[in-house]
Amino acid sequence: MARPVRNENLTVTAARERWPLQGEFRISRAVKREANVVVATVGDGIHQGRGECVPYARYGETVESILGELSGVRALSVREALDVDCANRLLPAGAGRNALDCALWDWRAQALGRTVWEQLRLPGPSPTATAYTLGIASPDEMCERARAHRHRPLLKIKLGGDDAASDGDRLRAVRDGAPDAELIVDANEGWTPARLEALLPVADDVGVSMIEQPLAAGRDEALLGLDSPVPIGADESAHLPRELPALRGKYQVVNIKLDKTGGLTTALAMAMAARGQGFDVMIGCMVATSLAMAPALLLAGFARFVDLDGPLLLRKDREPGLNYRDSLIEWPNERIWGTPSSG
Repeated sequence: MARPVRNENLTVTAARERWPLQGEFRISRAVKREANVVVATVGDGIHQGRGECVPYARYGETVESILGELSGVRALSVREALDVDCANRLLPAGAGRNALDCALWDWRAQALGRTVWEQLRLPGPSPTATAYTLGIASPDEMCERARAHRHRPLLKIKLGGDDAASDGDRLRAVRDGAPDAELIVDANEGWTPARLEALLPVADDVGVSMIEQPLAAGRDEALLGLDSPVPIGADESAHLPRELPALRGKYQVVNIKLDKTGGLTTALAMAMAARGQGFDVMIGCMVATSLAMAPALLLAGFARFVDLDGPLLLRKDREPGLNYRDSLIEWPNERIWGTPSSG
C-alpha cells in the first residue's frame, strides 16, 4: 500500500550541475574537463525522487535541450507516476528520459516503502568490481598511469582518434604497466576496418578481453562474420532492445547505458533481452556522480563487464554517494537513491 502523499500531482523540476574532473580526460572524439549533468526531481510534497543524466553531444543532446525536454513534462498524477512505464510514455529514449525514469523509481521507493530492487524483483546491490578508465595519452604516459593503477582488476583503455597509428604501442605500454590486470579497449568509433585488422593481433597478444565499438555505428559492416580473436562490443551501435537482432554476427557484447536506453526500466529489459539472445552484457556509464551510477549498479548481476567508474574520475563525488574502495563499489548506509526514506 502506498504511503500518504501531500499532493495528488507531482511536480517535475530539473537543474544543471557541473562536477570538475580530476584532470583532462581524452577519448577519440573529445576532451573533457568537467561533467555536465542534469538532475531531475519529482515530488508530491512529502516524498521526493531524483535521477541524474548526462546529455551527450554524440546524439545531438545538450544540457539546454534536456532541460527543455524535462520542462515540457506536465504535472504527473500519483496514479500516473506509479506506472513503471510513465517516463517511457512521456519522453523519447535518451538522457532526459533517463533522469525522469530514475527520479520516478526513487520516488516510488519512498511512496511505496519498498526498495527499487524489491519492486523489480532483483537481488539487492552487492559489492561489485568496476573497470577503471585510462584516457588517451602518449604510450609512455599511459604506461605510467597503468602502473599507478596496476592493482585494479579491470582497466578500460581509451584508444582511437587522430593518433590511432600509435594505439598498438599504447596497448603494449599499458600491459607493461599493469601485467596482471584484465584489459578492455574502447575505441569510441575511432578506428577504420584496416586499423582494426592491424590491431587485433596486438590486442590478442596482450590479452585484451573485449574491444568496444571499434568502428562507427552504421558503418560497421566489416564486423559481419569477422573471425576476431577478441570479442567485439557494441556501444554507440546499441541503444534499445529492438536493435539487438541487427547486432548479431557483428558483436558479441552489448554495452548498456541508462542514458542511451532512457532509464532503468528499458535498460533492464535490454539486459534481459541481450542475455536471452546470446550476448554478453556490459553495464556502462558516462562521467557522472554516484546518483547516476546507483540505478545502473542494480543491473550488475547481468553483466560480464561492469564499468561504473564515473565518480572515480571526478575531483569530488556527490555526498552521500556510493562507497568506492579502489575498484570495489559498495552500497552506502546513507540513503542515496532507490530506498525508502526513514521518515
